[in-house]
Amino acid sequence: MNKYTGFNKYIKSESLQKIIDSFSDGTIREFLADWKWIFSFSKKYRWIIVFYTITGIFGSTLGLGSAYISRMLINIVVGQETGKLGLLIGFMLGSTVFSLVMSSVNSRIFTKISIYVNNDIQAEIFDKIIDANWNDISQYKSGDLLNRFNGDVGTISANAINWIPNLIISIYTFIITFIVLFKMDIYMALIAIFSAPFLLIMSRRIMRKQKEYRKRVLELNSGMMSFEVETFFNFDMIKSFGIIGYYSKKLRSWQQKYKEYNLDYNKFQIKTGILMTLVGTFVSMIAFGYCLYRLWTGQILYGDMTFFLQQRSSLSARFNGLIGTIPGMLNSAISAHRIRELVELPREKHDAESYEQLKKVSSEGLTIHLDSVTFGYSEGKEVYKDTDFIIRPGEIVAMLASSGGGKTTLMRMLLGMIEPQKGAVTLSGADGKEIPVNADLRQFFAYVPQGNTVLSGTIAENMRMVREDVTDEEIIEALKTACAWEFVEKIGINSVLGERGRGISEGQAQRLSIARALIRNCPILLLDEATSALDMDTEERVIKNIIKADSRKIIIVSTHRPSVLKMCQSIYRIEGGKICEVDKNTEIINMAEEEKNRKSDVKPIEIIPKLEIGLDITNNSNSGNDDLWNM
Repeated sequence: MNKYTGFNKYIKSESLQKIIDSFSDGTIREFLADWKWIFSFSKKYRWIIVFYTITGIFGSTLGLGSAYISRMLINIVVGQETGKLGLLIGFMLGSTVFSLVMSSVNSRIFTKISIYVNNDIQAEIFDKIIDANWNDISQYKSGDLLNRFNGDVGTISANAINWIPNLIISIYTFIITFIVLFKMDIYMALIAIFSAPFLLIMSRRIMRKQKEYRKRVLELNSGMMSFEVETFFNFDMIKSFGIIGYYSKKLRSWQQKYKEYNLDYNKFQIKTGILMTLVGTFVSMIAFGYCLYRLWTGQILYGDMTFFLQQRSSLSARFNGLIGTIPGMLNSAISAHRIRELVELPREKHDAESYEQLKKVSSEGLTIHLDSVTFGYSEGKEVYKDTDFIIRPGEIVAMLASSGGGKTTLMRMLLGMIEPQKGAVTLSGADGKEIPVNADLRQFFAYVPQGNTVLSGTIAENMRMVREDVTDEEIIEALKTACAWEFVEKIGINSVLGERGRGISEGQAQRLSIARALIRNCPILLLDEATSALDMDTEERVIKNIIKADSRKIIIVSTHRPSVLKMCQSIYRIEGGKICEVDKNTEIINMAEEEKNRKSDVKPIEIIPKLEIGLDITNNSNSGNDDLWNM
């Protein structure tokens, strides 16, 4: 059972109680911090917000004044006193035009600022997500990230600008309308707010439902987006396995959840809407009856009656608006908190000065050094334990490991995406000074990861994303080195590729990825199973071309092919948390033997012997010579 305190014992609003409780348990600081963060994006538009608030107040005053003049006009017409009719009509038309202009201006201003704030928040979040520590950001599902990036940002941008102005305008309009009614007729003013206690009680239930609905919708959106991302990313796999029907069922299952929940919430809205309409109608009838009585007894005129009824409705609407600001305020704070979780994730380590220092001494190549490195993604599950490893300029080394053995983890450590729990990963130049790897030192690396990393756009655009100033001639040279020019020449570097390189083969996509890495012209090249889709002849030519292009370049290749191992100076194997050098000849022989065994396991296609027509196949005779399919 909920415990309500203070004046909320009478209102019994869960949303209001949360705010009251936050003062006692200290979470008000968190709530205020969320809103402070929201306002940090809108403060540069503060003068426009002030203008929006002032014009809103002025517009409300003008609207009340117009309603009052309408009252006077009706009384003049009924009383046939036409002396001030022209002046009042002119004032009415002028105020209507002015209100129309101001509302249009406000609408335009609000839309523009909402877009600006939305873009500002999204841009900041995007930059923070991209620059977040890899280990921390990887804990979030892609669907959840997309939901926060789009849905929560939309909620905040809609409220960051208009929440306080609308709250101020609503309070002002409510107070001034009540004062006018109170001065004209105290009983009419009391009747106008007669439905307030009921609305407060109803708002408690409505707010609770809205909170439950929003929470559930956020969960459904995150789950749905994760399903969509995984489905479209694995489109080829789905089609190749012929499991489109399975995914269609999953989609319809998500749609069913959406349908059931939304229909249930819609039923609740209809019920509460009917109930509140009946209450509103009841109060309207009381007000109408009271006005008729006073009109019948000659205490008021027709214009007074119209004004009373109109402002009673306006007062109820403004009261509803004030009540509605609480869940809107809480929803925005919830969304802000969800986004701040991403924004406040630990950032990658940057050290621009270290990059400049190393750049001065990198002309003769760089040295990679792992010194007593220990790393694990989770406690008690170490991938590396107190391991050492060193590679010098011009060395070409192969890195071997079983699946999940730590090859990709090593690449991430070298790129500064993850940090060892103990020890250090460093780079050093000709001066021998070791500098710990960080995000800025990533500029010394060119990385070709596993899988297809070609993006939608032209081939030239894919090349230029790593170096915007690269010339067409340099692109062609890189394509030649990667043995990709032989097929690109036929289609042109400005030919458009689909998402994930649709339109070219997997091997061609790998060669484009290698060419893109070569355009970086970095002293260290990481190839993580980057030639797995190439035939042995092409693979050998690619590696030889890379070696020939720059003899000082470090090349670390993760592979399982003997042909590549032959070109490597050293071979290392990751086992038991250590990186150990193994005998090159022995490893090549073992790998060649494994490959030979794999090939021998493939059984040749059996040819069905030809049989003569009329052969009794119940006996085991195999003397026939005619084709079985001619029987």
